[in-house]
Amino acid sequence: MSLKEKDPLIWAYIQKEKERQENTIELIASENFTSKEVMEAMGTVLTNKYAEGYPKKRYYGGCENVDAIEQLAIDRVKKLFGAEYANVQPHSGAQANMAAYQAILQPGDTVIGMSLENGGHLTHGSPVNQSGKLYNFVPYGVKEDGRINYNELRQLIFEYKPRLVLAGASAYPRTIDFKTIRESVDAYNESIGISTKPKVLSDEDIKYIEKHKCYFMVDMAHIAGLVAAGLHPSPIPYADIVTSTTHKTLRGPRGGIILAKSELGKKLNSAVFPGTQGGPLEHIIAAKAVCFEEALQPEFKLYQRQIVENCKVLAEGLVACGFNLVSGGTDNHLILIDLRNKGITGLEAQQRLEELGITVNKNAVPKDTEKPMITSGIRLGTAAVTTRGFTEDDIATVAVLIAEGLKFGKDTKFTDDELKIAVRQLCKEHPIY
Repeated sequence: MSLKEKDPLIWAYIQKEKERQENTIELIASENFTSKEVMEAMGTVLTNKYAEGYPKKRYYGGCENVDAIEQLAIDRVKKLFGAEYANVQPHSGAQANMAAYQAILQPGDTVIGMSLENGGHLTHGSPVNQSGKLYNFVPYGVKEDGRINYNELRQLIFEYKPRLVLAGASAYPRTIDFKTIRESVDAYNESIGISTKPKVLSDEDIKYIEKHKCYFMVDMAHIAGLVAAGLHPSPIPYADIVTSTTHKTLRGPRGGIILAKSELGKKLNSAVFPGTQGGPLEHIIAAKAVCFEEALQPEFKLYQRQIVENCKVLAEGLVACGFNLVSGGTDNHLILIDLRNKGITGLEAQQRLEELGITVNKNAVPKDTEKPMITSGIRLGTAAVTTRGFTEDDIATVAVLIAEGLKFGKDTKFTDDELKIAVRQLCKEHPIY
């Protein structure tokens, strides 16, 4: 019996969602379209298997096949990013972050992370998130030009004496200088007597380091695909721990990973299981393995390069239409638009564009005075449309459609019907599957 026959209501909603994805221009920066092979791996008998523990160290029998699959995923992601250690079990990026914190922090420890309104993520210390409730987060932000204030960050490290400095963002359109942050962390550690140079440590030295050392962690969820393709500096040489999702620019299933120096592997494994999770989702881990193999292919680099080129064209087109972009442009896969000069809110823009068949998300901008459910900006990304095959010419058209749509019918060159037809035509020319 098919799903359509057994549960026609669920089947119908799935079909509607498929139609929605096919017939709208997806510009949400955190979304993408997986390959059919990734989806095939997710929908397998692996979902039936319980496998608490790790390959060759399970609490259940019958794990020989999932052991092999999970080890493949580990080996492939380590190769992809040049990492010493990998854990592929986190159910999401948020789970990966919380496990990483648990591995090296105690409740109440001080952490320095990018504030939400300046481009950080909910799990980077927002007071409404568990991260902000368990740990003492000190926020850093961006300068007037919309770029990270590395001098402020260095000052905060020495002032607040954190156990962890966290880099990475969910709405930051520029390259992140991991090397500079690492240098600040190292300088602070040196100032409190923790040398960065290898040496023989006494038991007292080890106890002191475990109590006082400041670690450096990077959440590269948004830029993981660009990092894998060499289009953004890798955090791996600089960070003690790197977390990521697998479903954004990496174009895999919804899930998370943790990469790290090998000496932290035991602590991180324990923090994931049994620390924050139970049995792993082996069908998702299989899909992650497929995604990592795809990302190891030469064509993946071409895809990532096209994402960046498309985003630059989108940014240039919107600037030409009078939009203010936070930081003035983009180096990666996303742009952040400050709509205050247009007299509209992020929510209004999101709803208006959705009426026309263009999906974006409202987003806070630096010094935003609107409520989180309203915001003064929108965030756009080009990973999903690039998967569909959109070229620079297509993206230039999308910029015009956005600009005309956000005129709300006033002094516009096109009617709403004409805008909707143009959106549909672009989607028709570039089917997803």
